[in-house]
Amino acid sequence: MGIEAFLNRLMGKGALEVSLPGGRRLVVGDGSPPAVSVRIADRTTVARIVAKPSLGVGEAYMDGRLVLERGTIHDLIELFSRNALRWPNRSRPGPARRWWEKQLRERNERRTARRNVAHHYDLALDLYRRFLDADLQYSCALFETPRATLEEAQAAKKRHLAAKLYLSPGQRVLDIGCGWGGLALTLAAESGVEVDGVTLSSEQLKTATERAAAAGLSSRARFSLTDYRDVVGPYDRIVSVGMFEHVGRPQYLAFFDQVARLLSDDGVALIHTIGRSEGPSTTDPFTAKYIFPGGYIPALSEVMPAVERAGLRVTDIEILRLHYAETLRCWRERFDAHRSRIAELYDERFCRMWEFYLSGAEMGFRYGSHVVFQIQLAKRTDALPITRDYIAERERAAARGRRKVA
Repeated sequence: MGIEAFLNRLMGKGALEVSLPGGRRLVVGDGSPPAVSVRIADRTTVARIVAKPSLGVGEAYMDGRLVLERGTIHDLIELFSRNALRWPNRSRPGPARRWWEKQLRERNERRTARRNVAHHYDLALDLYRRFLDADLQYSCALFETPRATLEEAQAAKKRHLAAKLYLSPGQRVLDIGCGWGGLALTLAAESGVEVDGVTLSSEQLKTATERAAAAGLSSRARFSLTDYRDVVGPYDRIVSVGMFEHVGRPQYLAFFDQVARLLSDDGVALIHTIGRSEGPSTTDPFTAKYIFPGGYIPALSEVMPAVERAGLRVTDIEILRLHYAETLRCWRERFDAHRSRIAELYDERFCRMWEFYLSGAEMGFRYGSHVVFQIQLAKRTDALPITRDYIAERERAAARGRRKVA
């Protein structure tokens, strides 16, 4: 398929002007806003974009072979994403491709898992401080009101998780994929529990340990460089936020088997993960190559069989829809505000890669099929109250307590 046929098939709304090598100019769309103009440097880049649009556009933008002459890369990605809504029969990957990704790319054995985590999370802490909230929450926030700040929304997310965990002072909590320690420190400080946080990122471990010491919480919030498969329990509560996307489908049963082994008989587990609302698929090639190697966003239908085989009971499932789109919008705007400093940390190509990543991820939640699953699990049917009222009650109590402290 040529570039003109490709663009005409793709574009129905908006206005996209493309200057091709050799001086030819294409204008596609219905002329309505937004209007974006791009210039493509050479014929090889044109062929790569047609063959693999996401990877082709992303690499061309990173390398300066796709130049925005009007609008930004975010405008271009949003234009494409809005038009994707009109495609009546979006192609789904066939079983052969899904099998290849599952069996080869997602087989995250211990050494591979640590290498994949280091690729993304062992970047300079100053990078993440430039666009995350002060607590370094790198997962979907909970926007209780449209005007909530990122800081308020991340605090609300942590209250929501704590309420669903139904915590009591003195309980032992395992945080699988603890990041820079923000959730573990909050639970230890505000709920009186003891938390063991595990990560595969040496940079995250260093920061989390230092934060615990600075807060005087080292005895109640402990962190280690440990694979979830090597943890020894038992624990009263298990929480995992934004880590399950890195497990990979071949390890789903092993993951939930381990959760079941580590969880006490009256325990509660809570898994917070990005998910798909349109069934199994494959990982976007740009994301797989440059951002999260070995990662996969699951459909609920892919998770539940492993949960059931592990002998765990699903006690609650909540779907967060546009909250991650708003979270990513905040990150993207903060990244842009600190772009010059980030370019000094790394370089222009790195900044372009992350601009493409953050904008593409935001559009996946705003216009695509990406959502967030919060899956609550237990071994016993009476481990939790029989209505969901306790969640809101505990959130309100936690919010009142925070206001009193403030």
